[in-house]
Amino acid sequence: MKSSIIWKLILSVVIVGWAVLNLLPMEDKDFDTFIQTRATANQGEYQEFLQRAEQRVNDDTPLFLAIKQQAKAEKVDLYHKYYPDVDLVYVKNQDKRNDVIMSVLYEQSRGKLHKGLDLAGGAAFTLKLKDTPENQYEAEAQLKEAVKIMESRVNGLGVAEPIIRATGNNQIEVQLPGIDLEKNPEAADALKKPAHLEFRMVDSSQRPSPSVKTPVGYEILTLEDEDREGNPIEEQYFVKIIPEATGEIVRDAYPTQGQFGGYEIGLDFTSDGGEVFADMTRAMVAQDKAVGQNGYSKMAIVLDGKLYSVLGISKGQPITGGRARITGTFTQLEAQELANVLNNPLKYELEVGEKYVISPTLAADARDASIEAALLGAGLVVVFMVLYYLLAGIVSVVSVGLAVVVVLGVLMSVGGTLTLPGVAALVLTIGMAVDANILIFERIREERTAGKNMKNALQSGYEKAFSTIVDANITTLITAAILIWLGAGPVKGFGVTLAIGIGASMFGALVISRFMLEIMVSLGMLKRICLHHFLDKVNFNFLKARRPAFICSWIIVAIGVFAVYTHRDNILGIDFRGGVEVAFDFDQAHKPNLTEIEQIAEAQELGEIQSGFQSIIGDAKERLKLQVDLEEGRVDQVVAAMQQAFPDANLIKVSESAVGATVSDAITYNAFLSVAVALLGILLYVALRFEFGYGIGAVVATIHDVLMSIGIFVIVGQYFELGSGQFTAPMVAAILMIVGYSINDTIVVFDRIREELDLHPEMNLFDTVNLAINRTLSRTLLTSLTTLLAALALYIFGAGVVVDFALIFIIGILTGTFSSIFIASPVFFWWHKGSRQHVTERHLTRPTYEWETTTRRARDAGPAQS
Repeated sequence: MKSSIIWKLILSVVIVGWAVLNLLPMEDKDFDTFIQTRATANQGEYQEFLQRAEQRVNDDTPLFLAIKQQAKAEKVDLYHKYYPDVDLVYVKNQDKRNDVIMSVLYEQSRGKLHKGLDLAGGAAFTLKLKDTPENQYEAEAQLKEAVKIMESRVNGLGVAEPIIRATGNNQIEVQLPGIDLEKNPEAADALKKPAHLEFRMVDSSQRPSPSVKTPVGYEILTLEDEDREGNPIEEQYFVKIIPEATGEIVRDAYPTQGQFGGYEIGLDFTSDGGEVFADMTRAMVAQDKAVGQNGYSKMAIVLDGKLYSVLGISKGQPITGGRARITGTFTQLEAQELANVLNNPLKYELEVGEKYVISPTLAADARDASIEAALLGAGLVVVFMVLYYLLAGIVSVVSVGLAVVVVLGVLMSVGGTLTLPGVAALVLTIGMAVDANILIFERIREERTAGKNMKNALQSGYEKAFSTIVDANITTLITAAILIWLGAGPVKGFGVTLAIGIGASMFGALVISRFMLEIMVSLGMLKRICLHHFLDKVNFNFLKARRPAFICSWIIVAIGVFAVYTHRDNILGIDFRGGVEVAFDFDQAHKPNLTEIEQIAEAQELGEIQSGFQSIIGDAKERLKLQVDLEEGRVDQVVAAMQQAFPDANLIKVSESAVGATVSDAITYNAFLSVAVALLGILLYVALRFEFGYGIGAVVATIHDVLMSIGIFVIVGQYFELGSGQFTAPMVAAILMIVGYSINDTIVVFDRIREELDLHPEMNLFDTVNLAINRTLSRTLLTSLTTLLAALALYIFGAGVVVDFALIFIIGILTGTFSSIFIASPVFFWWHKGSRQHVTERHLTRPTYEWETTTRRARDAGPAQS
């Protein structure tokens, strides 16, 4: 076996194996059951210890806490006695070590494949402003800022899929998928910390004692530390009340391992903050010199009123590097949590209110139907690829399947959560990911038609497809990078997912598929790529229809924009506008069906309703919660309709409160800004990689596709009741997927135009563009077909938001296919005034054609164009 095949095989096994390890085990295990057999030492004593711990279990104390309490009471070292196999950075203090061990074990009981609130439910809690301002506008501003910071703390990469929104006039509701507050009630504690960081000076001339009076302007703070054996010790200091600086001078905080074990918090200052800190340390050095003792003057680092570190300048030089450290007795988890809250500090103190369990927000039958639709869509793509491309189709399916595994593995490694729209997006990604394989296979088929043997055709096919694949994926990667850079929440999360997907699909097509095809060719198993020759050697005059097609499509765009404008008050759902949450008690023996609630809302035109069940922790009794829109009188309509539809449930309305949007104005603004900057980035890249006219064509086509897709979605939803015609949070990802699909399709055509210009120097621009479109037509339609198969299955057999998600993507596929032929290519053609020489003169690196020195035949040959 050739070395080129071996290294691809080894690389594939390593990457896919790593991804699989990040996905196993997939399902959560009940912690109480898991912990019974988890000990790897002293099993007999361990069972007796668990029995004693179980006696502490009650409604407020789950087994997770009971074990920690029992270990503390008996002074048991859980690590050495029962769990010596757990891999952790050693912590000296036994109580802290036990806390770390229990947190690690809790994580081990959880499955690696984290499911969203819609699929598996989760936990929720409310955070209340401790001191609510009397001024309503000030209170709203504080809540809005707190929601933004909670989003950053919980969902830094945007892939965790929480729900965070304001409720009432002084509370925030945080819903977290996959968290069990019954088993681990401490999970909410880190989020409520304000993280108010202060740098204060210490009175170094004296220490607190009964005989020493506290100096004016100072207070006594206690520093908790550990001795060499890990035993807690305390030291008291007089610390200045007014700080020299606050956390505003800190640019970034991060956990770092200390010099003597344990963890510390590294602080990087802003440019101005670095100067402020340097001035503080200069003053300390000056005081040290005045008393003739290095380290005499001290600074305190205080967080939320607690003294964490006392720093001295031991080397007699001020700290001017723009960095500092918070030392202490932190565990790794504590350091990570503290760094997170320091990077997202709150100005207002919060306290935890209610904690409750959330059932899956999607009804079981709707969930099952959508998953079956997703499987059907993936299956249709598999069947089509195998029937059309035979053995090569099997290779494509395997490589795309392994690429999806890699995507999931990477997502789970960065804390990703899989929701039902995420499943739908993965299925659509499968349809799109075969594009690179189709592009390669069609190139190989062309080389075989030209008379090359299978081995040479394989090599040439990959060589000719490589630049197209790279260019198409880099333009999409530019979009992903800008979404990560400028986006927030789900927009940033989509950027992360898109970037991972691009890398995985390129890996699948260029590495996995290639080594499998090379093995088959070397063994003589692969004689041909396909039995069929779809649209082979066609010669449609697409550019002849450019004017009517262009005009008609922009008329449709204008109609769509008008429809969006006229329905602007009702096309944004609760996720964008907020709403009212109504809570019901009901007879637990007659639980209302969530699917029926959705059907009633649709039949009686009650607007958008988001439904789910919640129960207070420690209470098995569930409560039905419905979120409805803000239309006047809507709550009364919904209450009456539900009570009439479920008489046996004896629904009783117990509360009504306003809920804020889960997709904030800032997230929406960042989404628009990200797309605008991404289009600029694409224009620059395509202009540099190809030529400016190509960039203009790509940007115009992308704008066209987004506007047309949104417009048609609103039209068919509002006027023809196909889909809801309303935008919810997952629809943001669907629209961003259309951007990626459109760019990819356009670049494939443009890459072929560039190639045909090189191959046919005698041909005018009109004929060259037509030839390129015809040569890529089979690939364009085959890719559209595979993606359509997946999307149609989701639309026809899916449920809930999946239907809308699939519908707008179906529209996006059709518009993207249309625009690459009738928008992008004509815009490129018009930009260059129909002149081939106009293209050549504007290349940054101008190619030299034989026709320039031997003949002028190619200049504007053929009929005049405009």
